[in-house]
This record gives sequence, structure tokens and C-alpha cells, in this order.
Amino acid sequence: MFAFIIRRILQAILVMLVISLVGFSIKNSIGDPVRDLVGERVTPKERAAMAEKLGLNDPFSTQYVRFLKNALHGDLGTSFIYRKPALEVILKHAPATIELVLGSALIIVIFSLPLGMYTALKPRSLFSRFVMGFSTLGVSVPVFLTAIGFIYLFAVTWHVLPSYGRGETVDLFGNGYWQTGFLTIDGLKHLILPCISLASIMMPLFIRLIRSEMMEVLETEYIKYARAKGLSPMRIWFVHAFKNTLLPVVTVFGIQIGIMFAFTILTETVFQWQGMGFMFLDAVQRADISLLIAYLVVVGSVFVIVNTVVDVMYGFINPTVRVAGTK
Repeated sequence: MFAFIIRRILQAILVMLVISLVGFSIKNSIGDPVRDLVGERVTPKERAAMAEKLGLNDPFSTQYVRFLKNALHGDLGTSFIYRKPALEVILKHAPATIELVLGSALIIVIFSLPLGMYTALKPRSLFSRFVMGFSTLGVSVPVFLTAIGFIYLFAVTWHVLPSYGRGETVDLFGNGYWQTGFLTIDGLKHLILPCISLASIMMPLFIRLIRSEMMEVLETEYIKYARAKGLSPMRIWFVHAFKNTLLPVVTVFGIQIGIMFAFTILTETVFQWQGMGFMFLDAVQRADISLLIAYLVVVGSVFVIVNTVVDVMYGFINPTVRVAGTK
């Protein structure tokens, strides 16, 4: 198992190097650090002197190695919009996005597991057909349209939930970096609509995935053998079938968690949610290249870390994966 974990970590490091190379190449080709720092009100001679001072005239390989060294120390450049280190700006907005993703993930787990299992065990029931039809509709409707519909119903028409912003938040650690809405009633109310909207695009996928996997598992020989032995249906469903159903679901869930960070861009825009997605759009509109590249590296890191953790978890759940990997 130790060799399996080391191999996954080395693969993660390799992927991060590729992401950093792509990000640095974009920054090196498009961005102009001198302009970002001093604007246009300098002479060509002063610009050339500053470029030399910043090492912009060095070979590409030298600049990339310097970029990696700075990145290892948490320096991903300076945002010219905020006049602060780009990583500091991202970390300031990250808690809002993380809470949005966590809330959506909880909704997905709480509803998709029982609904997926029920539709697999009772595929011909009226409720199962309703759930499958509703899941088809959920996959087809864009997340921003779902969000607008929720705002119209719950905020404009019924006046039961707020339509924008994070509401009342509290400083979780007392350092000003993690303002959370999970600890206040108003903050939780503001989380409901964005979380449901973000979950609506992923939950139908997991309902269908759990249903198809469980129906396939229920037709396997060891399940038929368990029935022949006279085991109770509840034991067969929840002990024998459910565990093997979870194997592909865990893998897909890890990937989708990373993708949800990208989907928050639309959700945060509609609900004016001050997270990383909202910050990203602001950086695009104002051409803050340093902040955009830092965002690319950070989100890429999230993808890599989440998928590495999922791979390790998969190895614990299914020992044959790590055994096969040693051959």
C-alpha cells in the first residue's frame, strides 16, 4: 500500500509540473509584468530597465525555474487589480467557494444515494419513473437557468429565501481569512439556493450512476449465491451490493468535486457570491494575467489533490487496485 501511495503522489507532482508549465507559458506569452506594475506612464528606457531588474530578459528555462521556486514559497505573482499577492487574493475568496462546494456535495450525497438505490431496487415503481424523468430534466437544464428559476420562485415570488450575497458571516479563526456563513442562521439561508443550484447539475448524474451500478451488481453471481443461501434482502442490498456499487461512484465523485469548482463561476455570478469564480470573472474582465494564472495553478492543484486522495481511498476500498498496480 505504501508503494501505491508513493506512486500516486509522484504522478500528482508530475501533473502539477505540467500545469505550472502551461500557466507560466501563458503568462510569459500574454502578460506584461512591467505594464501591470507601473502602467503606461513610463519611458521605454525605464520599462527596459525594470524588465532587466525583474529578470524578464532571462532565458525561458531560467524564468520557469525561478517561477517554480517562488511558487514553492507561495509566491504566484502580484495582482495589479488588488495590489496584493495573487495567492493572498485567492485565499481570501476561497472560503466562500469551498463552503458552496461542500454544501452542494452534502446535498448530492444525502439525496443521490437513497434515490439511486431505490430506483435500482424498484425500477418499475411510479416514484422511480418520476425520479428518472426528473433527473433527465436536471441534466438538460443549465445551472444558471436553474439558479434564476430558484431566485424567481423563492426570493421574488414567495419571499422566503435571499437572492444574492453571503449574508451574515463570522470570522472562523479570528485572522480575517475565513469568513463562514455556516455558523449563522442568515448565512445558512443565503447558502440554500446557491448550493441547490450547483448540486442540481451533478445530482442527476449520481442518481443514474448509482442506479445503473447497483442494478449491475444485483445481477452478479455472488449476489445470486447470497440469495440462494437465504440471506435477508436488507443484508444483500446494504452489505454485499452497496459496497461494490460505491467503487466507481467514489471515483466519479472525486472528479466531479473538482469540476464543481469550475461550475461555481456561473452560480457565483448569478447569486453575486464573492468567491473564487466571481473573482475569476473580475480578473478576466480587467485582464489581470497574474491573478488568472494563479487561479489556474490553484484550481489545478485542487483537482490533483482531490483525485490523488480519491485514488488512495479507492485503494483502501478495493485492494485489488493496488495489488494490480504492483505487477
